[in-house]
Amino acid sequence: MKGSIFAVAGGAFLTLQGVANARISQSIGTWQTATITQLTGFVAALLILLLVRDGSWSGFRQVKPWYLAGGAFAALIIFSNITAMKQVGVTLTVSALLISQLCLTFVIDSNGWFGVMKKKMRLPQFIGIAMMIAGVVILKL
Repeated sequence: MKGSIFAVAGGAFLTLQGVANARISQSIGTWQTATITQLTGFVAALLILLLVRDGSWSGFRQVKPWYLAGGAFAALIIFSNITAMKQVGVTLTVSALLISQLCLTFVIDSNGWFGVMKKKMRLPQFIGIAMMIAGVVILKL
């Protein structure tokens, strides 16, 4: 239950961040907005880390360098979302984002990439993705 609440909160914050970033970028530019967003996100995460103090840094050297690129991906995510929201609006952007995430996670699960347990995808999963894509097409009309 707790995981579901965090997932819903994450989705809501992702949308709010995208809308705020699109507004900010109208005044200062897209890459400037991405920079500010990354900086304020770093400061917020650092403050939370200092307050909560969970986990440890001892396993840092065991993390594969590829996984450490997650922060760099965030800059590309911010840029892509801002640009998409300006061009196609919030609803279509978030819908396409969700479908993109679902399709990529589908491929990752199917192939067992990044150390996840390989899962066989069946017809219901294909139908679910097709229904989401159909929903976005309907939204666009």
